[in-house]
Amino acid sequence: MINPRYTKEQYFAADAQRIAHEIAFGPVTFQVSRLMVKFGIFSILADQKEGLALEQIAQKTKLSNYAAQVLLESSLTIGSVILKENKYLITKLGWFLVNDEMVRVNMNFNHDVNYKGMFHLEEALLNGKPEGLKVLGDWETIYQGLSSLDADVQKSWFDFDHFYSDNSFKQALNIVFAEPVSKLMDIGGNTGKWALNCVDFAKDVEVTIVDLPQQIEMMKHNTSSNQNASRIHGVGLNLLQKDTKLPEGHDVIWMSQFLDCFSASDVMRILKKVREALSESGRIFIMETLWDRQKYPAASFDLAQISLYFTAMANGNSKMFYSEDLFDYIREAGLEVVKLTDNLGLGHTLLECKLKK
Repeated sequence: MINPRYTKEQYFAADAQRIAHEIAFGPVTFQVSRLMVKFGIFSILADQKEGLALEQIAQKTKLSNYAAQVLLESSLTIGSVILKENKYLITKLGWFLVNDEMVRVNMNFNHDVNYKGMFHLEEALLNGKPEGLKVLGDWETIYQGLSSLDADVQKSWFDFDHFYSDNSFKQALNIVFAEPVSKLMDIGGNTGKWALNCVDFAKDVEVTIVDLPQQIEMMKHNTSSNQNASRIHGVGLNLLQKDTKLPEGHDVIWMSQFLDCFSASDVMRILKKVREALSESGRIFIMETLWDRQKYPAASFDLAQISLYFTAMANGNSKMFYSEDLFDYIREAGLEVVKLTDNLGLGHTLLECKLKK
């Protein structure tokens, strides 16, 4: 069932009007807040409990009085600073903008990866293609271009991707390896971070990463210096091609933040290939951030907006899962969920699946 908060009005009229205006100027307030962080204004104010005058802020940041003033006056109306006796002080909102690591990661991701491409969201919705991706490069999906992205864009993309998954790995390892695992297949293994965690955690496990060929090359480079890298293997293939088959003989098949990269029909196609590769006693683990199973409203908000990154930038046809949709796909593929664990790390859900009996 959908959370009750989404079944009724959330705001009184005055609040709703205020938020409507904030949305209308969203691109401006985003850039102002980003630059208040980048230019160090928030950090300076956080260290000055008594506040600072405009001229002092301009001097410390080496900005002109004009530049500092327009940023600060915008921030006053946003609510990230206040003004008392001609001195600016940081608010709780400003503190979170500069100190909350999740906010920082999301802000960099939206600025470097999404900002320019979101101008093409309308085209993407109408055409079913990531029309905003052209601002970054000439690829059908962003995954084909990850190894070729400009350095700052690539860093923000991987920082974003790893920030959410890395915080869940420790808990997930204890669940996956609660039973003995000798061979694990990591589908969509990306740079190999999960595989490295596995071979460091379990001394005998062999991990096979399945991903696009260009990603396998990146993975090999990123894992080569690890002392256990000899137990990490790579298979380069495109699961969306009809004739591709997954390697068999693995105790565990792992997919983390992978299925959300595909359309509903492709998710079904992949899950059926996974079922065909699974042994009778094998286990499948699917780790996803399900927007409707989050502990805090802010997390649900973030995830629902991230869906539009997939629309405009990534592939044009996938989204962050509504949990009931994912459960339906799993059942239709001939699998069943035997265990579900919520709230791993920063909001992941881990689903353990087996062949449907």
